[in-house]
Amino acid sequence: MSLLWFLIDSFTMSVKVLSERKLRSALTIAGIVVGPLMMIMMGSVVSGYSSYVLRELQLLGQNVVVVFPSGAYDLSEQDLEFVRSIEYVDSAEPFYALQGIARRCGSDVSVQVYAIDPSIIFKAMGNLKIRKGYTPLENDIVSAVVGYRVSIVDEKPCLDVGDVFSLYIAEVEGGRIKNVRSVNFVASALLEEYGGAFFLSPDQMVIVNTESGRTVLGAKKWSGIFVVLKGSEYVRDFVREMRRSYGGNVELVSFAAIADAVSSIATAVSFINYVTSLSAFAVAVAGVSATMITSVIERTREIGVMKAVGFTNKQVVYIVISESLVMSLLGALVGISLGVVGAHLLSTIGLTIRAGTASLVLSARPEISLDSILTTAGLTVSVGLIGGFFPAYLAARIPPAVALRYE
Repeated sequence: MSLLWFLIDSFTMSVKVLSERKLRSALTIAGIVVGPLMMIMMGSVVSGYSSYVLRELQLLGQNVVVVFPSGAYDLSEQDLEFVRSIEYVDSAEPFYALQGIARRCGSDVSVQVYAIDPSIIFKAMGNLKIRKGYTPLENDIVSAVVGYRVSIVDEKPCLDVGDVFSLYIAEVEGGRIKNVRSVNFVASALLEEYGGAFFLSPDQMVIVNTESGRTVLGAKKWSGIFVVLKGSEYVRDFVREMRRSYGGNVELVSFAAIADAVSSIATAVSFINYVTSLSAFAVAVAGVSATMITSVIERTREIGVMKAVGFTNKQVVYIVISESLVMSLLGALVGISLGVVGAHLLSTIGLTIRAGTASLVLSARPEISLDSILTTAGLTVSVGLIGGFFPAYLAARIPPAVALRYE
């Protein structure tokens, strides 16, 4: 019990000593704050965005692979039949992908137009729901499934089931716009709001049947083949089989592979942030050591008096280290608090991804876990222990007689 009271008295005295040297203590604490601030702020933001991207990819389907033609190669019915013949392929459909402008209620909105069997899109994107209406029948070439932002203008309903809207599709040849095709479609289904999505923008999407893409929209070549496998465990086998059969004639996009790449990048960025934070902690250790050595020198006579009246070397070490611990605890409290605030402010800016003239803004909440807070607090406290150990050792070795004569 006497040891407990001694430690309490040591911390009380440390707070009093630090308050007497406000400027020096404040500068040292400011140096300590940088480490936990960077670790919490950057770590939680990186974790938040990586988790967001992984969640979106999982919603798009870990068992989905999109086959695109490469170079001068054009996909054909023969290629479609080959893909469908692979035993672990659940379904495969060709599609046309076009960029267009939808005009409704006197205003325009940029849209992505997909001419594909709508059922395979709903199979791949489990969270995509129809708010009203029905999907077009197989032979219906004038009906379309409309995304939320296409049917809503200024948060008010604009299109209803059965309404007609116009699509303007640019025909590009040799990198130049040859013609702008204007076609009318009937909204047969309105989608619920999906929110931000990675790679696809369901809220600004128009889906029509494959035949409609060829006959109405004038698309001549398939943009690719949308493949749904029987399980995500078959993705590698499918990619390997397509590489073996087609070589460089096709390009394959797998959401599972992208998820692995995103996870690897996020891990690498987190490691870089961790190493950078450790550098800040190392600087903080040097700052604490310098402050404590100066404090020991200034209090040499005081230390001599304490040893003369019976304080042991171990007790002197406790007293000096407790002072550095108080600074590190204050640094941890301030640094973690500022890190949490900074993470939320940083995440409000959003991450903008640009591809040509199109852009996608991702917004994700920072992930601040109890484990990361405890780890950061532990590292910050270790700064006080490491930074205060050598000055405490020096203080304990000062002979009482020498200390009492020190001026």
